Amino acid sequence: MNLLLVGANDEWVRKAKDLGLTVLLLQHPSKLTPLQEELADVVHVLDYTEWAEVEPVARRLRAEPGYEVALSLTEPGLDNAGRINDLFRLGGTGFEVTKRFRDKLTMRKHLAAIDPNAVGAQTLEQREQLDAFGARYGYPFIVKPNDATASIGVHQVNSPADADAIWAAVERLRGTRTDRISTLMLLQDFLMEEFVEGPEFSVETFSFSGRHVVVAITEKFTDDAHFAELGHAVPARLDVETQDEVSAAVGSFLDLMGLRDGVSHTEIRIGARGPQVIESHNRGAGDAITDLVQGAYGIDLISYALGWPFGLVPELPGRPVPKAGASTRFIVGVPGKVESIDGADEARAQKGVLDVRISAKVGDTVRTLRDNWDRLGLVAVVGADTTDAIRRGAELIGETIRIKVAGDDGETRFAHVAEVA
Repeated sequence: MNLLLVGANDEWVRKAKDLGLTVLLLQHPSKLTPLQEELADVVHVLDYTEWAEVEPVARRLRAEPGYEVALSLTEPGLDNAGRINDLFRLGGTGFEVTKRFRDKLTMRKHLAAIDPNAVGAQTLEQREQLDAFGARYGYPFIVKPNDATASIGVHQVNSPADADAIWAAVERLRGTRTDRISTLMLLQDFLMEEFVEGPEFSVETFSFSGRHVVVAITEKFTDDAHFAELGHAVPARLDVETQDEVSAAVGSFLDLMGLRDGVSHTEIRIGARGPQVIESHNRGAGDAITDLVQGAYGIDLISYALGWPFGLVPELPGRPVPKAGASTRFIVGVPGKVESIDGADEARAQKGVLDVRISAKVGDTVRTLRDNWDRLGLVAVVGADTTDAIRRGAELIGETIRIKVAGDDGETRFAHVAEVA
């Protein structure tokens, strides 16, 4: 019942303890909280993204008090959790499989070798490669970091005329962490990949010894003008035939990737070539999507991820039936400075509210919406069905959340819900 947890937030530590687990926590100094120190049985503070720091501690803890499960639910911790599984042959997801998920170019190369319909992709190391890729695959195409999250550094190349500006942006970002990334990852390598047309969804799955269960298909709201996600909703409003097609495609993808156990979050688009994977992660989704799944289906994917290796949760027989709808709506504002923030506690107290997260702070700069870090916060709610939940989330922001922004144009306005088509 001893769990070595590589990185965590307060919720994950609490849920592990609620399952009766002894928690041995490896935590980054910038992420440690008093609650984690109180709840975890053993805490080692170190940079858990650095194997040279993690390995000796993992060896000491393996000897005393011992553990049979090593796990991470956060992107920066996945690789080293995989290395620990390999080192001690613990049976969890190893480094090779985790790297396929974490490194987008590795994923593309792996799939290209075994799937004739795989999306075309290539590493980006020189300016001239942008022109060559466009000539081969056509426009538009996508440039993005190999292993970042939240749409940081993602660019769409619409024509040869875009290449110089996008190459300059890549060179500015390469080797940086920048003030706009709250994770522990370094932007280093970039890739180019074919543009996949069609509406975007994510698929929340749990794998039981190689049997993949689609727990939810999440509808995603986006805008062609940028890469920020504007909202999420479950269950996605898709016909049964399309749901079956998506489930089959994601199950086949997870087989090809070699994932056998645990939670995963796979982003897809459905176009003329059917469902195609954009990227995937062997962890739970962000943006409160796991809260949406619990609100709509009554299934706690985080507790499943923590409890399944110990046999503490029952195996799901198949796709569950939703009992409600749930939605995440995001708060955005005009470029300027945040003057005041009110209404979050009032919003949290309302019936049917799953979560309210305000990422903005008074004095923060509000940027033009480009990626997920430009959003100011979110609300997650349940409703009678998906459409009702989408509406209720917008109303909660409009009627209760009050983030005042002094605009760069001299006018002061309240932040508002991110509009979706």
